[in-house]
Formats: sequence, structure tokens, C-alpha cells
Amino acid sequence: MNWIFSGKYQSCLKRTTSGKVPSLMRMVNLRVSYNARRIALGLAVILVLGFLLLPGQLQSVFQSIGSPLGWVISWPLQAVAGIHDRIADIWGRYVALQGVEEENQQLKRELDLLKEQNGQLREASAATERLSALLEFKRQALPTSVAAQVIGRDIGNWYKTIILNKGASDGIQSDQGVITPAGVVGRIVKTTASTAVVLLVTDPNNAIAGLIQRTRDEGIVEGTTQGQARLKYIPLLSNARPGDHVVTSGLVGGFPRGIPIGTIIRIDKEEEALFQSAELSPEVDPNRVEDVLVIRSFPLPTEGERLGVPKPKP
Repeated sequence: MNWIFSGKYQSCLKRTTSGKVPSLMRMVNLRVSYNARRIALGLAVILVLGFLLLPGQLQSVFQSIGSPLGWVISWPLQAVAGIHDRIADIWGRYVALQGVEEENQQLKRELDLLKEQNGQLREASAATERLSALLEFKRQALPTSVAAQVIGRDIGNWYKTIILNKGASDGIQSDQGVITPAGVVGRIVKTTASTAVVLLVTDPNNAIAGLIQRTRDEGIVEGTTQGQARLKYIPLLSNARPGDHVVTSGLVGGFPRGIPIGTIIRIDKEEEALFQSAELSPEVDPNRVEDVLVIRSFPLPTEGERLGVPKPKP
């Protein structure tokens, strides 16, 4: 009250009546406007954040009010809530897709591992079956033979050979025969302490004594440059024909009698020639041989067996 009746307040009133705004009142108005703007700004920020972060809750609040103002405000809130839900849905799908992608990668790695294991098991099963048949054949027919595995192939044009993982230290020597349960593979031509080289039956430098089972005609089996085999020196009077089976004669070489060599697919008879010849399809595909038997020794045929005389019944 003392301040109202002071000279400074009176002078301010005098300047107000003169049409000018007093400096003190202008200061008070400016302070009130500044606070009001801060409050309005704060409310605006809160409202915007509420619109963006809690549109659904605010919409429910304004709809519960039920007033025209709440109804008007709920419409933009409904649009913002829709956008908010849409963004949340897209984000949720994106996170879910990230998880699905990681799961797919993990499943793909597990599938590759299972495929590899399946291939190894198939290979082991095939090797077991092949070795079982080979050992059974060895036990029944040639108990003194040596089982060996193919560890190399000569794919050059000079010689058709394979390399075995058994050598001189296992009792293997040159000229010993090499077979599988299906038939003749070739014969040993070179050895080291731990390996042996086999000249295949399809090599032109090879020669194995053969016998036509049906006609009992003998000849020499040689390889051809086409990877087949040929039976040479068949007598002219022989009635050999395609389809006849040729086996080892057992007379020379490192093979016992009766090991299959091949099947006649064509007879060649030239005019004025002293002998016939026959093209053979080998019983064993040397390019696919993996396990073999090396014949170290075998019983020589008796004279009756050599001449094809049947054995007397007991």
C-alpha cells in the first residue's frame, strides 16, 4: 500500500493517462506472457508426445469424456493410433523375419551336415558290402590270395594300369594275377615294398591264356586300343559264336582255371588266315575297380581237368 501511494507509482499513473504504457506495467505483462508461453509450450510437448506414444490411451480417455471436444480430438488420435499400430505391426514382423532368417540359416547348416553324413554312411555301407563279398570269395576260392585296394590309376595313353596299396612286403610279386569276384582285372608287372602296379586286361601289351567254355577252344586274350579285349588264335574249325563265355585256361600266367574274362560279342574270320579271333566284352570294368584280390598261389589243374574230363561221382 505504501508503494501505491509512493511518488513512483503516481508518476506511472500520470504517464498512463497520457496514453503511454508505463515501463513497470510492461515488465509485468512481459513476465506473465513469458510464463504463459512456457506453460503452453510444455502442454504442447506433452500433448504431442502423448499423441505419438500413447494415442490409444488418450483416445480412450477422450472418448470416455464424451464431450464434443473429446469427440473432435479423438479423431486425430484414432488416426495416430492406427499409424502407431501399423508401425508396431511392421516392426514386429521385421523382428520375426530376422528370427526366421537365422533359423533358416541354422536349418540349412544342419541339412548340409546331414547330407554329408548320409553320403559317408552310404559310402561306408557300399564298401562294407563290397569287402564282405570279396572276403567271402577269397575264403571259398582262393584262401591264399591277398586283398588290396586301388589307390591310383594311370590315365595316360601308353599303358592302362592301376596301383594297389599292397606290395612285396605282403608277398606280392610280378606276373601274379589280379581278380575280383566278377572276373579278371589284370596281372602284376611291378612292385615296391608297399605298392604294386597292375597291367589291366584291356591293355594291348597284356596276354592271358583263355578258354571258350562251351567249345573248349583255347587262345590268348589281349587288350585293344578301344579299351576292350580280344581272344586270338582260335582254331578255324571252332564253332565259337557271340555270347560264349571266355575264362582263364590255367595253363600259363598267374590265374587258376575258370576265372571269367569276358563274353564274345563278335567273331572275326579272315580269308586265308590260320586262326579266328573274337572281340570280347570284359566281365570287369577296370575303370570302376576299387578292391581286388592278388593270387599268390593256386593248385595246378590235373590232366583230367585240363582236358575237361568230368570227375567220377563218389
